[in-house]
Amino acid sequence: MGEKIARAWLRANGAKVLYRNFKAPGGGEVDIVAREGRQLLFTEVKTRRAGGVGRPLDAVDKDKHRLIERGANEWLRLLGTREIPWRFDVIEVILTDGEKPYVHRVENVF
Repeated sequence: MGEKIARAWLRANGAKVLYRNFKAPGGGEVDIVAREGRQLLFTEVKTRRAGGVGRPLDAVDKDKHRLIERGANEWLRLLGTREIPWRFDVIEVILTDGEKPYVHRVENVF
């Protein structure tokens, strides 16, 4: 559900979602690949229920960074260029029963 909310949030904020759940042959993965203007966004989505321990961003550790980087590198390889601006973002989605989800984007996470 969090990824669906994040995709809608990205679209509402002017981004074009290019792909969801991109998996690279070498084991990399990216939840959402999007474009904002000329910039590619390799986006990880973390969803939590309100009142949980820690913030969603805390779950994006070095191992997760490596998976996202592998996925992004494969995407760029398929494009045939690295000469395009890109960055790694995390979208935090916090769900509270009966309320609109809280969405927060953290840009340039690593």
